[in-house]
Amino acid sequence: MLSRRDFIALSSLSLLPSLSTASIMNQSMLKRVIPSSGEEMPVIGLGTSRVFDIEPTKNELNIRKEILDIFYKNGGRLIDTSPMYGMSEEIIGITAKKYIEKNRFFLATKVWTEGRENGMRQIEESFQKMRANKISLIQVHNLLDWKTQIKTLRSLKDEGRIDYIGITHYKSSAFDEMIKIMKAEKIDFAQFNYSLGEREAEKNILPFCKDNGIATLINRPFMRGRLFREAQEKKLPSWVSDYDIDSWGQFFLKYIISHDAVTNIIPATSKSKNMLDNTRAGMGKMLDAGAKRRMLEIF
Repeated sequence: MLSRRDFIALSSLSLLPSLSTASIMNQSMLKRVIPSSGEEMPVIGLGTSRVFDIEPTKNELNIRKEILDIFYKNGGRLIDTSPMYGMSEEIIGITAKKYIEKNRFFLATKVWTEGRENGMRQIEESFQKMRANKISLIQVHNLLDWKTQIKTLRSLKDEGRIDYIGITHYKSSAFDEMIKIMKAEKIDFAQFNYSLGEREAEKNILPFCKDNGIATLINRPFMRGRLFREAQEKKLPSWVSDYDIDSWGQFFLKYIISHDAVTNIIPATSKSKNMLDNTRAGMGKMLDAGAKRRMLEIF
């Protein structure tokens, strides 16, 4: 069994599969259906918080272009960003230009302000920064002034400028409020935190979204690196190769994918090798209930 570091280095630099990934190299990424439309969505997306908030130097832009190329070539489509993420929208507009012009990506951003006029201005800036004629999904970031912003998003959806409306939060303490909003409003997507180390979503919001036809975006799948730090002293168990898992990153992501209410996961990365590793989590054999229980015994 190769270490995660050796596997990722081999896959990204030499473009050769490791021994246990050879069986999935020709497979496509798993897709889940967006309930409100029936559109299929590849299960691994790309988050841009922090990692796309960069100075637009040639070197930094080239790194992001390579990440996007790997993401697209391995089946990824959904890119999640926000005005809250500094330069991220502008960097997407620059580095993903060739894909955006051909509508290759499912662009998801957010509105994060109070008041109708401020909301409209921020949304228009998002279109301009990403150089997009259409944004697939706009979400109310952390529920800020959601009653006002939902009305604006409905108008944009009616005009055909966006396809979907969503709400987000990064704290599990907000799950009850999110559910109340989804009971009162027609929402297409809900974005929230869920991981092997934060499983509160399994109790209520994931079942609610499944039962009510709401797609889910999962953020912080690695708990901002905490899960990797906890795995440093552990050895990747040999049995996980039966599920086409070659790294701790795939281990953590496949746990999330194993919940059938999960539509898409948005791990963020600034490294090409990690982007390749993340996409592999959406391929190959998926977990059964027994494998999930064994994972929980390790963490």
